[in-house]
Amino acid sequence: MKQFLLYIWEILELVVIAGLTVFVIRTFFAQPFLVSGASMSTNFNGGDYLVVDEITYQFQQPQRSDVIVFRYPIEPKTFYIKRIIGLPGEHVEVKNSEVFINSSKLEEKYLDEDVRTSGDVDVVLESNEYFVIGDNRYHSYDSRNWGPVPGKNIIGLARVRLFPFNNIGVLRRPAYD
Repeated sequence: MKQFLLYIWEILELVVIAGLTVFVIRTFFAQPFLVSGASMSTNFNGGDYLVVDEITYQFQQPQRSDVIVFRYPIEPKTFYIKRIIGLPGEHVEVKNSEVFINSSKLEEKYLDEDVRTSGDVDVVLESNEYFVIGDNRYHSYDSRNWGPVPGKNIIGLARVRLFPFNNIGVLRRPAYD
């Protein structure tokens, strides 16, 4: 009987330690995110299961082309996933179906060749604002519609895709020319 109670005690210790570990990691370092909708296709699709890194932006600023999860500025209980296009202090323009940053055309190689960016935007970002757009420019509700995202609304960086299994892997930031 004593051996059985020790066995149960060891199992309980293991469960408590595992539970606390998961709680700490999920609360302070990373959290899961399920992509819903088509605003980021073809790079991310509805049903993709991602891990969002919540710690990187504690040590460095978000970069252009990072895919981030953030609280929607108008309804902070809602979470969105979009790509950062404009950084604090930059002049962002969308005109003639193209994106310009500080008057230079932005080359976005992560988009399909025939994708054009609709809208007419001309905004200078404040010191802690980011301009975000979905990769599926034709079906994305983003900064072109409701303006910049305050830095305080950013939850984290989409870092790993866990599902679908045939597309599992670490997500890398595409380079601009």
